[in-house]
Amino acid sequence: MKLTSPGIVGGLLGLALVCAHSQDDGFVPLFDGKSLAGWEQHSGKAEYRVEDGAVVGKTVAGTGNSFLCTTKKYGDFILELEFKVDPSMNSGVQFRSLFYDKDTELTNNGKTMKFAADRVHGYQFEIDPSARAWTAGVYDEGRRGWLFNLEKNEAARKAFKQGDWNQARIECKGGSIKTFLNGVPAADFEDTLTASGVIALQVHGIGKKTESAGKEVRWRNIRIKELK
Repeated sequence: MKLTSPGIVGGLLGLALVCAHSQDDGFVPLFDGKSLAGWEQHSGKAEYRVEDGAVVGKTVAGTGNSFLCTTKKYGDFILELEFKVDPSMNSGVQFRSLFYDKDTELTNNGKTMKFAADRVHGYQFEIDPSARAWTAGVYDEGRRGWLFNLEKNEAARKAFKQGDWNQARIECKGGSIKTFLNGVPAADFEDTLTASGVIALQVHGIGKKTESAGKEVRWRNIRIKELK
């Protein structure tokens, strides 16, 4: 019989414990690091691909905002991911977002809202590398505009790391919506307009500005924990 050394046994045991912990924290990956399985593109025609374990979104002239959406909807959850963005572009992460197969008109608080077919709309974790630095603020894409900007949250504005990977965290439970940027609390408010929807990676439209084409944003380690 061949005996295994105590050092090897200890190493294997340690690895097993790490794996068990990663499985027990309740998070599951939304992106396998290799393909776009489980995702589908809507609204615009920006280019999406997988490279070095990340989803890469690239700006394309002559198209509107583009969204790579999960095929599944999520209601109450904690979403975590990392992103890295070109300093000259704008992007975001949609959550509890929707789109319709045909032109749709709805009424909210007496105000009519019109949505073109396939137009993704809903809550967005803003990715804003400009001097304004509102990354992790929440914008209501295609509907009501800013719900929580970072004008009064200097700590969150300073948390953004230009030209580097940043960590995003979004917590949704009932009407409570909270965001964090690199561990720093950012948005924190209540809103009940949409209780469930898709997660989506946005590449902002650049109109006809051909000089802005080819800019890229990357997302990786995308994972979610659904809350019972």
